[in-house]
Order: sequence, then structure tokens, then C-alpha cells
Amino acid sequence: MLLLAGLLGLALGWWLARRFSRRDPSFSGLSARQLLRWIGGAPDGWLILDGADRVQLINLRAERLLEASGAGLLRQEPLERVCPSQELIAVIRNARQRERPQRLEWQLGQQQLAAFALAGEGGWVAVMLQSRRSLEAQLEQQERWVSDVAHELKTPLTALLLVGDSLSAHANDATAVLVERLQRELLRLQRLVGDLTELSRLENTLPEAMRRQSPVDLPQLVQQVWLGLRPLAERRAIRLDLEADRPMAVLGDSSRLHRAVLNLLDNAVRYSPDGGTVWLTLEATAGWCLLTVRDEGPGLSEDDLAHMFERFYRGDPSRVRSDRGGSGLGLAIVQQIAVTHGGRVQAANHPHGGAVMELLLPVEA
Repeated sequence: MLLLAGLLGLALGWWLARRFSRRDPSFSGLSARQLLRWIGGAPDGWLILDGADRVQLINLRAERLLEASGAGLLRQEPLERVCPSQELIAVIRNARQRERPQRLEWQLGQQQLAAFALAGEGGWVAVMLQSRRSLEAQLEQQERWVSDVAHELKTPLTALLLVGDSLSAHANDATAVLVERLQRELLRLQRLVGDLTELSRLENTLPEAMRRQSPVDLPQLVQQVWLGLRPLAERRAIRLDLEADRPMAVLGDSSRLHRAVLNLLDNAVRYSPDGGTVWLTLEATAGWCLLTVRDEGPGLSEDDLAHMFERFYRGDPSRVRSDRGGSGLGLAIVQQIAVTHGGRVQAANHPHGGAVMELLLPVEA
């Protein structure tokens, strides 16, 4: 959550600057001096560069983190003179080239730093800097808290599931329906606790913590995921149509990529009609791999498109073709896995009907 808050703060500041530069009437009372005062007093380091990587603004906190005392008094100074860090320069140019936010964790002298680069118009880039030591401490504390809560919930849930099994063995016609509902709700709570724990871990994962990265063969991974879903799909005569340009691999955590593909396919199966088809295509282009999942369901509403990747969001239950309920966290987990791997996920409606989910991941170099 701390990383997300930092990115939101960076995006908000850059949005304000763009709105102000365009002389938006709703910002007619906002002065450049006030905007600079906010950035100057921010608890995080701020660095704003033009298209030639010249420093146009650097606040006091950024000076201290970059060990560049007095840099704020200089204008049009090349970044290489203020901070000769090739890692930072590379991530800034990468953000400008891809026009997407980029982040970096690296060591500068005795300091462990984190940088978030956000591209703007005309080649401008805003960079937010944080000390990684305090950041990691807060992330670890938050993850411990969530893990402790999840652990405390697992024990009574397991006990209640055992009680439910015992009641089911002795249930009569009058109580069988109630016992079945109890078991179903307990299983839902168990999945919810597991999904919350996984989502918390993903949100609090720094890139250098992903030590399990290895080449992952995506067509093979899709086949493995479908093997697990096949019994549920065959029960409703739903089949998978897989199309891949060629063997392709991405560099990442195989278990988490497995979870992302599983959530996308499970979502497609739940919304597909009996006897339907789920199409999955894999395409590699310009250093990226695009995994597309399409179903034959009723498609996505405007609310779905706006909120479907948010926590606990659920669409209209009448649109679901399966009686299996989800935790409302599946697509939020997919989004976080995509972000952790340097990619993104997006949704749309197919012109011929049904929903389309696109997972974009960088191809293994």
C-alpha cells in the first residue's frame, strides 16, 4: 500500500502541474509558487527533468538522498553531474521511451534508495525518491500484521470446517441444506483469507525480493493451468482453444504467473455459457508478450470496466453462468502480479460478444 500511495502522490503532483500548465479554469487560483512550495516541503525526494535530462527542479529531500547538496540552486544542470548513477539515468530514459511508470531500487554510497519515474509530455520526467530502509521496515511491519491476522483466522476456520464435516455426516433431510450452506460459506472465507494474504504479499513485494525469477514457458504454463480447471470446465462442456505464435518465455516468478493465468481462465469459465469456448492467444511483439483470454459470456458493463480490478468488486451476479462464487480479489491479484513483473492487465468487450482480458508482460531478454 505504501508503494501505491507513493505512486498516486507522484501521479497527482504531475497531473496538477499539467493542468496548471494548460491554464485549466478550475486551477486559475493555483500559482506556480504554491505548487513549488508543496513539492519543496514534501517528505519524499522530488526530481523533475526536461527532455534532455537537465534538472529543472530538485527539492531539499532529493538533494540529501542523492548526496547532491546545493543542486537546487542550479538550473539546466545535466542529471549526470548532479547524480552520476547509470541505474537512475537508465530507468528515467526507460520511462520516457515506454511512456509508462518505472521503478528502481539501488544503492548509492551507503544509502538504499527507491525511485519512481513517471513520464510526462514533451519528454519531461518526474522522479520521486525514497529511502528504502524506512520503506522496507514499514512494508515488513504491514506484511507481518496481515500474516498474523490471517494465521489467527486460519485456525478457527479449520476447526469450523471439521465441525461442518462432522455435522454433514449426521445431517438429516431437515438440516442438510443448512449444513451445506455452512460448509460453502466456510470454504469461501478460507479462500478469502488466502487471497488477502497473497494480495498483501504482492503489494509489499519490492522488485529485488523476487528472487525466484526464471524463464517461464507460457504455452506450457497455460496447459498446466487448464489441466487443473479441466474437471470444472468439462462438467459444463466448456473447451479451451489455445493459439500461440511460437514457443515464448517471460522472465518471472512461475508460481505467481501460474496464479495470474489461473485467475483469468477461471474467471472466463465462470462467465461462459454451457458448451462454450474459451479462447486464449499468445503473441510476442516488440519485446512484449500479450496473453489474451476471451469468453462467450455476456460481456462487461460500464461499471465492470471501471472497477473490475478493484478489491472485492463483483459484477452483476446474474451474469455469472457458474454457481461457484469468488472472493472478489482474483482480478486485483492478477493486476498486482502484472505490475510486479513490469507489465499490465486490461479488459474490454469483444466486438462479437464476450469479455476480453489482456495480460501484457515483457518477454525474456
